Amino acid sequence: MAKSLPIFRVDKFSVPEAAREEFLKRVHDTHQVLRRQPGFIRDSLLEQVAGSGRFNIVTIAEWENQEAIDAARLAVTKAHREKGFDPQESMARLGIEADIANYQPIEP
Repeated sequence: MAKSLPIFRVDKFSVPEAAREEFLKRVHDTHQVLRRQPGFIRDSLLEQVAGSGRFNIVTIAEWENQEAIDAARLAVTKAHREKGFDPQESMARLGIEADIANYQPIEP
């Protein structure tokens, strides 16, 4: 049986400087939840240091498959609800724009 390719969840954010500290705290909290989920492989939290790109913070999480991502999404939603955190409200209030998608490696 062929091994399936991993899935990468790539979230790109345009974060105003005034929102950076609050935003990064939420990202770290969320990634603590993600790291405990079945199917999680690894993650990276990146900040732009050069270039003219619009997005200055990028998070990447590697997962075994789409099912793992779907289950992790539910776990994160539950954790946010338990803390009374509304990500959409927070992003709107802080003026953060996001581009979120799933990617797979391109086979040679």
